[in-house]
Amino acid sequence: MRISQLRSIGEKREKDFNKLGIYEAEDLVKLYPRAYLDLTERTSLKDAYHNDMALIACEVTRLAPVNFSSRQKMVRALCSQNGIAFSAIWFNQPYVAQKLKPGEYLFYGRIQNKFGQISIVNPTFEPLEQNYRLKGIVPVYPLKGKLSQKLVRLAVKEALQRANLNTVIPYPIVKKYALPALDKCYFDVHNPPDKQTLAYASERIALEEYFILISAFKLMKGGKEEVRTRRYSVTPNEVKAFASRFGFEFTEGQKNAVNEIYDNLRSPVKMNRLLQGDVGSGKTAVALCGIFMAVQSGYQSAYLSPTEVLAMQNYEVLKKRFPERRVAYLAGGMTAKEKREVKAKLSRGEIDILCGTHAILQGDVDIPNLAFIVCDEQHRFGVAQRNALAEKGAGVDMLVMSATPIPRTLSLIFYGDLDVTTIPDKPKARQEISTSIIPESKYGDMLEYVRKQTQEGRQAYFVCAKIDDDEEGTVMSVSELFEELKGKLPTVRFGLLHGRMKEKEKTEIMTAFKNGEFDCLVSTTVIEVGVDVPNATIMIIYNAERFGLSQLHQLRGRVGRGSEKSYCFLLMGSESETARERLLTLKTQTDGFKIAEKDLEMRGGGDFFGTRQSGKMLGDIKNLHYPTQVVFAAKKLSDDTFENRLDDEALRLAAIKKYDSLKDVVLN
Repeated sequence: MRISQLRSIGEKREKDFNKLGIYEAEDLVKLYPRAYLDLTERTSLKDAYHNDMALIACEVTRLAPVNFSSRQKMVRALCSQNGIAFSAIWFNQPYVAQKLKPGEYLFYGRIQNKFGQISIVNPTFEPLEQNYRLKGIVPVYPLKGKLSQKLVRLAVKEALQRANLNTVIPYPIVKKYALPALDKCYFDVHNPPDKQTLAYASERIALEEYFILISAFKLMKGGKEEVRTRRYSVTPNEVKAFASRFGFEFTEGQKNAVNEIYDNLRSPVKMNRLLQGDVGSGKTAVALCGIFMAVQSGYQSAYLSPTEVLAMQNYEVLKKRFPERRVAYLAGGMTAKEKREVKAKLSRGEIDILCGTHAILQGDVDIPNLAFIVCDEQHRFGVAQRNALAEKGAGVDMLVMSATPIPRTLSLIFYGDLDVTTIPDKPKARQEISTSIIPESKYGDMLEYVRKQTQEGRQAYFVCAKIDDDEEGTVMSVSELFEELKGKLPTVRFGLLHGRMKEKEKTEIMTAFKNGEFDCLVSTTVIEVGVDVPNATIMIIYNAERFGLSQLHQLRGRVGRGSEKSYCFLLMGSESETARERLLTLKTQTDGFKIAEKDLEMRGGGDFFGTRQSGKMLGDIKNLHYPTQVVFAAKKLSDDTFENRLDDEALRLAAIKKYDSLKDVVLN
């Protein structure tokens, strides 16, 4: 059913819902709340942490005069709770002054506690004796355009009554495992009577979505097991001789990975393999061995990178490791003439190894003897992009690489269309990075340390969580931070980098930083993967509690690549116990896989498999919270279904729909 058929949505509002990717009533039901306002328990100020959202009962003693002539109109009320004095502050909401009178109120908002001065920012409020609105567990939805929470809640309520919410899990499996009714669980997620019911409903919905995903992967993987059309003639001794050129002994993990690739290339089925390992575990060296197997057998190979900076770095590595081979570079930043020349040589078979960016995927790039592909930083590419490159040759062998460690136990589910090779060894010959959590009182000392280090020729990254200002004023934007740092450290040369810049501009800034034209780079997480800057020895991450542990580990891995001792400083915007526990894990742990396991344990599958790591693949459930055991339960149910040939038409259609959506995924 189209959402235009719902009474609560008119033509104008339909367009705003479309901006959220919602076109059908079923889509609206899957617009899960991004958060819940827990109004079931009131909080005492003495128990509230800085940045916590809290519901408090208090007394408004008086209102401070409102200065309506200032640029930012602020209403301030002086309040107290059990003898604790605090302020309630509303920014750019002058009408509050007319509604608020001295007396007892319920406030719901974000607590600020800086240097003993307590305030609550932009709280929702109502008189204590008229408590009819601030109660229960209230869903908070993502919004676009002119949508309001009230409008979305009304639309979701109607969609729940009219959408088709039947399970696609075959009835024998539903009965065997006593699964609860799916439609009831959808209702409970949007209208939770209590936290326990919400958790139970989230688990059931996540089970359904993972079941469909895993079933889709079974179909996808079955279709990819194509018979090999090319024979590789390279010998084990030739591969060993090539590996010896690197000047260091491969770890056991690297050796096993090379052997798995070699065996795969000699098997009757083409290779479609993921190579994953921690930062600095030697994945590139393994990939180059795979390329050697192809070119030594007389075939062409391609190396795909997500950015021009990384592509150029890989191009230099390829030229160094394959001095006797014809290596070429192709990227969007080249001139039209340069591109034509490379494409002509490719089509004539005069290039052995092509290294480049998305430009390789263009339809006029002809690689007639392509046999082996390496896709670097695979999470930056989608299934459709990998397929576009693979289709440039018949039966092409594909090796995709990821530097984001996925827990070993989940990788076979998450990458269901790929065989998985893991390099478990800890990185060798890498500087140990000292990680510290910096309190607000030491912020000035940290900046002074950075200033001294830049005077000695070192470089630093400053990473910010957001490009834009936070509407609640609790998270500084990257541009705000850039301007603030320039003011506090006037002798330091700062560069600014974020994802909304054009690719050419990002490349120029990153190259300038690598060449030492900037002392410090203020950036969003676009630097999570990228070029090596051996001279960068300091990583500073603001609002570190807003990042996943695996992402923090990747950011930390940007430093410690040279001979100098390196440091990672974590700044917290929240003093909650959970945030501190997560960051202490990063402080005390350096193994990326163990960090990923802890991340999964603490955040749950819904957060771990969020947009950053899985694109649209699991977008349906990214706001649900559930234990990781749900993922394994879904796999068990799917295995049981297919082993007993219970994949009925409803499941097959759902799996095909999921498979079709995977083909369009672009992971950013």
